[in-house]
Amino acid sequence: MNEDVPVAPWYRQPWFWFLTIFPLSAIIFSMGMLVVASNMDDTMVSDDYSKEGRGINLEIARDQKATEMKLHGDLALEGRTMMLNLSTDQGPADFPYLVLNLFHPTLAQNDRTIQFRNNGNGHYTGTLLDDIEGRWYYDLRGPENQWRLKGEAWLPGKDTLRMSAKGAAQG
Repeated sequence: MNEDVPVAPWYRQPWFWFLTIFPLSAIIFSMGMLVVASNMDDTMVSDDYSKEGRGINLEIARDQKATEMKLHGDLALEGRTMMLNLSTDQGPADFPYLVLNLFHPTLAQNDRTIQFRNNGNGHYTGTLLDDIEGRWYYDLRGPENQWRLKGEAWLPGKDTLRMSAKGAAQG
């Protein structure tokens, strides 16, 4: 061997960087993921599964009640005013008020609740506080919370939204 060849410092050795780049990148990536995970809300996660399980049975009973009553309605949106025509198998619905919950598919802070007032003969009106756009899950309930109509809608729609009770209710 020739002892006159100068040896490069450690930080200029290619094998050093080849062997260290993967563990260093894993450490940096995991630190970044730790920061992201600690700063994000987990709104989709539930802590009380047994309570939700009991609630699912109540929701199925509400769906079945709506099916028995043969509830159906048409929802129209003009600006921030919502108009609902609701009927049962006995004719126009006659509830003092109705509550419509709009759930955003991913962002819980965008959920909305609209209370409809009775205008007579099955006609109801409600007002939105903010403009609404995109895909939403809706849940329409009566004042005693004994029935519900649920579904999915794109709002604002070009036509009226038809709501009806589904035959075989499932959770």
